[in-house]
Amino acid sequence: MHARAVAATTTALLGALVLPPAAEVRAAGVQERPLVVAHRGADAYAPENTLASIDKAAALGFRWVENDVQRTKDGELVVLHDDSLRRTTNVEEVFPGRSPWQVKDFTAAEIARLDAGSWFSPAYAGTRVPTLAQYMRRVEHNHEKLLLEVKNPELYPGIERQTLKLLGDEGWLDRRHLADRLIVQSFSADSVRTVHGLAPGVTTAFLGRPDPADLPRYAGFADLVNPSYGTLSADYVSRVHAVAGPHGRPMRVFAWTVDDAARARTVAGYGVDGIITDKPDVVREALNAA
Repeated sequence: MHARAVAATTTALLGALVLPPAAEVRAAGVQERPLVVAHRGADAYAPENTLASIDKAAALGFRWVENDVQRTKDGELVVLHDDSLRRTTNVEEVFPGRSPWQVKDFTAAEIARLDAGSWFSPAYAGTRVPTLAQYMRRVEHNHEKLLLEVKNPELYPGIERQTLKLLGDEGWLDRRHLADRLIVQSFSADSVRTVHGLAPGVTTAFLGRPDPADLPRYAGFADLVNPSYGTLSADYVSRVHAVAGPHGRPMRVFAWTVDDAARARTVAGYGVDGIITDKPDVVREALNAA
């Protein structure tokens, strides 16, 4: 099918889908506890962005996990944070002459050979970089929910359409999943805008802190604004909540990356809707004690 026809079909199927009802709870004057999102899986306890990390999040009792998606030289979507393979794999040992070891310069088969766990702990030796398809199947198996980041989209033209196609192929663009199990985010406003244009029913988030005066513009394509916790205040969160997003509901705020109890309580006091954390158990305990 021609790409334009695919986009039109996606839009027609997804355009009527809406956001989860959290905004309705806030509008009714009820203070909900923030969602706790396990950053790159429970990455304080298992190697980040691996199947082991999302299994650990599930074992700890957390439904929401966050990941990062990039693309290989031969067009496979893989789950990895850095644009280089150096930090979290043994790529320098396996492919010593291929500096700077960027994801986009390696095939999926080459990346599948790498050890993505030993850097974290010998207990995870032999852990692999998952493809996005493998990752989605494990998330589904674990009954988890996903905050998916399109990473470095400027390096991978068309990655938004490709990601949406894979999500659709894996059954994640139906009403049940879109109702409350998927958010797609990026630091690139253009990328978030592209996702919204291709699939208006997908909940989208911009990673960053737009000036309050610019929030109405972001609200045209982003349902959430997800800033670093250090840039937040109660006033800023209330300003975001005062703006209606693309689905006609108040925009929401997820703060990142909060790993200690004191900061978790402070950020929750600002009224954020979610907290992204490497230590979800620490944040949960802090919020339960608040």
